[in-house]
Amino acid sequence: MNEFGKRPKNADLSTIGLGLVGDAYWNLEPAELIEHAIVNGQGVFADSGALAIDTGEFTGRSPKDKFCVKDAKTQDTVWWGDVNIAFDPAKFDALYGKMCAYLMNREVYIKDATACADPAYRLNLRMIAEHPTSALFASNMFLRPTAEELEDFVPEWHVVCAPGFTADPATDGTRQHNFAIINFTRKMIIIGGTGYTGEIKKGIFTVLNYVLPQERGVLSMHCSANIGQGGDTAVFFGLSGTGKTTLSADPDRRLIGDDEHGWSANGVFNFEGGCYAKCIDLSAEKEPQIWDAIKFGALLENIVFHEGTTKVDFSDGTKTENTRVSYPIEHIANIAVPSMGGHPRNIFFLTCDAYGVLPPISRLTPQQAMYWFISGYTAKVAGTEAGITEPKTVFSACFGAPFLALHPGKYAAMLGEKLRQHDVRIWLVNTGWSGGAYGTGERMKLKFTRAMIGAAFSGELDKATYGEHPVFGVSFPTACPGVPAEVLDPRNTWKDKAAYDKTAEKLAQAFNDNFAKYKDGVEPEVLAAAPRTAVKA
Repeated sequence: MNEFGKRPKNADLSTIGLGLVGDAYWNLEPAELIEHAIVNGQGVFADSGALAIDTGEFTGRSPKDKFCVKDAKTQDTVWWGDVNIAFDPAKFDALYGKMCAYLMNREVYIKDATACADPAYRLNLRMIAEHPTSALFASNMFLRPTAEELEDFVPEWHVVCAPGFTADPATDGTRQHNFAIINFTRKMIIIGGTGYTGEIKKGIFTVLNYVLPQERGVLSMHCSANIGQGGDTAVFFGLSGTGKTTLSADPDRRLIGDDEHGWSANGVFNFEGGCYAKCIDLSAEKEPQIWDAIKFGALLENIVFHEGTTKVDFSDGTKTENTRVSYPIEHIANIAVPSMGGHPRNIFFLTCDAYGVLPPISRLTPQQAMYWFISGYTAKVAGTEAGITEPKTVFSACFGAPFLALHPGKYAAMLGEKLRQHDVRIWLVNTGWSGGAYGTGERMKLKFTRAMIGAAFSGELDKATYGEHPVFGVSFPTACPGVPAEVLDPRNTWKDKAAYDKTAEKLAQAFNDNFAKYKDGVEPEVLAAAPRTAVKA
């Protein structure tokens, strides 16, 4: 085995069964990894200077092929089910042995990195990748140790990623040929049969969702966060299409991070050192920060070029609607350095309510916040997915169900405790419809949403008088600077009040039906925050 690059002292791949690989490239610089990818025919340059690659068969995560080893450590702690599918320890060992044999005499790219911007909670990880582009992704997305830190780097977790290695479901215990398996006892993630880099990112996020709440007392969160000029931290939760990226990218506030954070006794900190942004329909006008970040060092995935050029056609979803770009957070100008903030003063739950039922902004009690946090609600509208002809409710526990390792009630209880401890104001913001459901009403104007969030930041909403929603029980302001008073009470925006009541009751019932699966893992005070399903006009 020949070794190249910055190899830490005493680093030895044989300790994890990979002593017989071919050439090993340790901690190459991004430019070197890009050069290897180009030479290997695994990518091409876009006109912006970014490297563009195809991830092959899989252009997104495969949740049904994500497993967790069930052993003495995890059997009574992991939230088992459709999210965390149990995998036999002996099967893991056998499958990993096959991966090691596959990588024998093959080139590998090793990237040492860390997760968690707060040094008190730093997690060292080592990525061993078959492809240089996987190592580039890890370099972009995780925190990058200095040359001095690399000298004595000791990894706590290993990620072994071999897209060219496929499993045999009949003997290996997988569902099909691709897999992503987390072993908390061996502190290892193995990924095979898929080149989609998001499996790397979300594998580590799942690890942090298990380790930090249980062992370090840190609430792990799927959210964005920023800091105001006065030093106030804000956190934004929201599923796809709710405006999380748009609303957290504020020119007057510095970005802490766009996706994964922890809330510790010290405050909020980013887990990552980069961003993994969706590219479909991207434009300089709509998302200038992302647009400007797509330059040399960035990694574009599954995009399409305008014919005969290397100019990206961001509107083209031929390969996938899930086109992506990863880049170091330093590619964004207005960031917090380091990626940390104090305890949040405001938290925003963003939802796109396509039914037009919810107020455009509401203030939640801690009990309500825990209920809405576990619910993780938004609604997809007609045209966003094939077969959807009317609004469809979507619930994702803690706004990130696919990555939760523990019962959602655990995260919600930690959230409630921190809300009370730090007197946080928590807001439910509906960026969806008003005056009727999708097809009848109109979507809330972005300038109104920004005005309401601005009023929350300035404290103006602390002075407001509030009404109470008759079904969901949330409190909404009756006046807000820059927002017409008539849009603040959603029922008043509907011409047909009886239709509103019927729609509100239907949505409330959907909430209660969804929450039934969590009721055994939450406190009675959270259950008491459920919406009322007996509506009176």
